[in-house]
Amino acid sequence: MRLHTLAELAAEQGIRLPEALTSHWPPHLHATDERGWFRFQRLYDMARACVRGEAALRRIVREAAEDDAAEGSRWLELQVDPTSYAGPVGGITPALEIILDEAAAASRATGTGVGIVVAASRIRHPLDARVLARLAARYAGDGPGSVVGFGLSNDERRGDTTEFAPAFAIAHRAGLASVPHAGELLGPAAVQQTLGSLRPERIGHGVRAVEDPRVLEELAHSGVTLEVCPGSNVAMGVFADPSEVPLRALVEHGIPIALGADDPLLFGSRLVAQYELAREQLGFSDSELAALASQSLAASRAPQSVRAAAANDTAAWLST
Repeated sequence: MRLHTLAELAAEQGIRLPEALTSHWPPHLHATDERGWFRFQRLYDMARACVRGEAALRRIVREAAEDDAAEGSRWLELQVDPTSYAGPVGGITPALEIILDEAAAASRATGTGVGIVVAASRIRHPLDARVLARLAARYAGDGPGSVVGFGLSNDERRGDTTEFAPAFAIAHRAGLASVPHAGELLGPAAVQQTLGSLRPERIGHGVRAVEDPRVLEELAHSGVTLEVCPGSNVAMGVFADPSEVPLRALVEHGIPIALGADDPLLFGSRLVAQYELAREQLGFSDSELAALASQSLAASRAPQSVRAAAANDTAAWLST
């Protein structure tokens, strides 16, 4: 969400935003302990509470597509938990239908395709995840305005990952990508457990796998792509400095990478900034940055035509 959009929606709802989301933005976060996570979650929930009703939902999706298009992205996969927005629009099904309809419209308007990942929350019961998986399966597809994946988010220190396996099995049968979060706040054991129980195509973060050579090798052998978000890792206190993000170590082990910004509203940096960080802080060359871009497309559910066009764009960028 754009910061000024948050301010406008908050004013419409009569919600007073804290200084961390106004004059002191981006907020100072350190969520590796319970208190820090609570502060992060409180800010996230406050922002989410401002998105009420169809018009606000459509605006968020449309502006996300516009902002990615402005940065040169060909394809965007937005993660959403429909239960967060269900009340004002009459339920989780209408909420998801509104999001998908606007994703299709925004794709046509911006030229950047938008697919949707439906995500369950670790802090809710695994049966709720099965409900969301069935809903996601109903709208599964492989183009803009479709559900392309199923995820698992929120504090990874909560809940038992294995208990969400039945929900992910439903998503698998529908052909959806399995894209859970793991291995940012928790260490390599969380990555290993996720690999074994949820059969992921991608793992959100997963950077802590570097702490155990055996898990790192298992991850490399699996072919699973990691969604690495350097700005997020530093903002959340997982690493003290961008130079500590183990992107180079992951790449050298042959692990495919999709760079991401995670949450620009709370972390203050978007997608291009992650590539800049990789170049300036971690020493990635132009050809290595182009390889990262190609890997992100390969790990996505973008249609083949989109991948081909993006490959041409990347080659043209590299040649100049």
